[in-house]
Amino acid sequence: MACDISHKLATESIYSKVISMPCQELFDQQISDYRDKVLTETKLVVSIEASETNYWKKYTGTNGLNFGINDFGKSAPYKEIYNYFELSSESIIKKIKEKLWK
Repeated sequence: MACDISHKLATESIYSKVISMPCQELFDQQISDYRDKVLTETKLVVSIEASETNYWKKYTGTNGLNFGINDFGKSAPYKEIYNYFELSSESIIKKIKEKLWK
C-alpha cells in the first residue's frame, strides 16, 4: 500500500520515500545520524500500519500522520475494514495532500 501511495503521489509531483521498518528495536540501535537522515528526508513523516499506531508517533512526531486501526471490534473482509478505518490509498493520499497544503 505504501508503494502504491508513493507512486500515485509522484504522478502529482509530490516526492515521497517508502521505508520499511520491520523491527523498531534494530532501527533505534542505529547511530543517530542515520536515524535522523532517514526520518528527515521529507517534509512530512507518515506511518501506515494495519494495527495500532501509537508506537509510530516517536518517529512521525507531532506534525506527522499515522494511519492504522486503533479501534477494535469490527469484523469483515480486510478491504471493508480498511475502508471503514480510512486505511485505503485514496483516503491516505487525500489526508497527506491536505496536510502538505495547509
